[in-house]
Amino acid sequence: MIERFLVQTSFTSNEDYREHLQFKIPENFNFAYDVMDVWAEEAPDQLALLWTNDEGGEIRATFRQLKDQSDQAASYLQTLGIGKGDPVMLILKRRYEWWIVMLALHKLGAVVIPATHMLTKKDIIYRNTRASVKAIISVDDDYVTSQIQLAKDESPSVSQYIVIGKNIPAGCHDYLSEIEQAPQYRRPAFVNDNDDTMLMYFTSGTSGEPKMVAHSFLYALGHLTTGVFWHNLHPGSLHLTVADTGWGKAVWGKFYGQWFAGATVFVFDHEKFNADTLLRQMEKYRVTSFCAPPTIYRFMIREDLSKYDLSSLEYCTTAGEALNPAVFDKFLEKTGIRMMEGFGQTETTMTLGTFPWMKPKPGSMGMPNAQYDIDLIKPDGTPCEDGEKGEIVIRSESLPRPIGLFKGYYRDEELTREAWHDGVYHTGDMAWRDEDGYYWFEGRIDDVIKSSGYRIGPFEVESALMTHPAVVECAITGVPDDIRGMVVKATIVLGKEWKSKAGDELVKELQQHVKRVTAPYKYPRIVEFVDELPKTISGKIRRVEIRQKDASER
Repeated sequence: MIERFLVQTSFTSNEDYREHLQFKIPENFNFAYDVMDVWAEEAPDQLALLWTNDEGGEIRATFRQLKDQSDQAASYLQTLGIGKGDPVMLILKRRYEWWIVMLALHKLGAVVIPATHMLTKKDIIYRNTRASVKAIISVDDDYVTSQIQLAKDESPSVSQYIVIGKNIPAGCHDYLSEIEQAPQYRRPAFVNDNDDTMLMYFTSGTSGEPKMVAHSFLYALGHLTTGVFWHNLHPGSLHLTVADTGWGKAVWGKFYGQWFAGATVFVFDHEKFNADTLLRQMEKYRVTSFCAPPTIYRFMIREDLSKYDLSSLEYCTTAGEALNPAVFDKFLEKTGIRMMEGFGQTETTMTLGTFPWMKPKPGSMGMPNAQYDIDLIKPDGTPCEDGEKGEIVIRSESLPRPIGLFKGYYRDEELTREAWHDGVYHTGDMAWRDEDGYYWFEGRIDDVIKSSGYRIGPFEVESALMTHPAVVECAITGVPDDIRGMVVKATIVLGKEWKSKAGDELVKELQQHVKRVTAPYKYPRIVEFVDELPKTISGKIRRVEIRQKDASER
């Protein structure tokens, strides 16, 4: 498959990768037709999707079955008037139908807007209005259904409400029964240009209202490197990425790149995360490749991993937030597997990564993905030297823009210009580069703490705290101070066996620990113990919420 889209299909070093990665870009590329339907012809009986849930359910689908089912779904959606350019929001949790409907909407040239099941009425109205959503396809979850119904009167653009499940509210289409009556699918004469909008994500936003990130049909092609090279997948791989289908990591790890590689996507549909239950599923189904944010790994390494047969596991990756070296070391000690870190945004595919031909450095995001021209710049726009902290940027002076980079923020030219001007897309993320070319995350520009003339990145202090056995999760923020300008505050979630010890003695112990592990001036002068950290709907820590809470209490 990948030889259809790459001039060279294997690489032995980062130099080889940077020099020889070159895409073959088809006209009017459409992932559903040009990848999935081709697999259905060439390997019709190959297992493409293995879906399971926490109630013991299991569905196995071959590439041929996915083609037939997505054709049927596309035909059904056509009967409801959905076609090229129509914005359709999906709120389907991890239901099996999400994969079918995604492919069906691609086949129609519609604009897919995946959304999380945790949206409120206000969130849904905001998305419907900003994107002029035409149809909502949702799961029959009581909460989801109630919020959608409450948003109806203030969502005039929505003409079709489609529900998948048993409990169908009045005025909604019953997907499971109506799809059976769909006529034979007829592919439209014209589906899309490469630059047509295929996918839009509302960023979870660590501050401010969510932005609408618009991606073209070539965005899917940009994820070839994610699945084939970063995840290191191949036919026969059984890959599990832990991600809700409502945010961007789902298509990073549960859709495009994995099927370019001919791998099988493994899905575990569950209501509440539990490390033991997840590990049991990995053991039962013999998962070979695993990707999750560091938070998941943190809970996994607190289990007795010797209780699980993980001998099938070959390769592990992590992204979504920075990886603390202590988590890397503990996972390696318990499994013998080195986690390979990656970095990217909703606006991009993977931009930095640790590839199979590289030796991982615990805590490093790796090196630039060769499909992007990555740089680090100072506030004045000049490039950083090795060791200097700067903003990660993507240079895109010439057209076409790099494959995988977003088109812009939909209906917001001003916001697009703020982030993307003079041929440079500004990620807003800070890092530094070592002498070997590896990048090390520092934090969001807005999260950097300036204390007594020092610039302190929250991640370096968090990494130091994470090496203490008491700490499960932590967030570092700055608190205004009359003398130092700002002081460092640590908001900490303790392990259950440490919660009874929360107090002044443990505070002092943690402060001294940070002084020993990193530069003493970075230690947290304020420590607060909490049961959980505030997070976005995609699981990222909302440091801004901690800062706002502290400001309101001053």
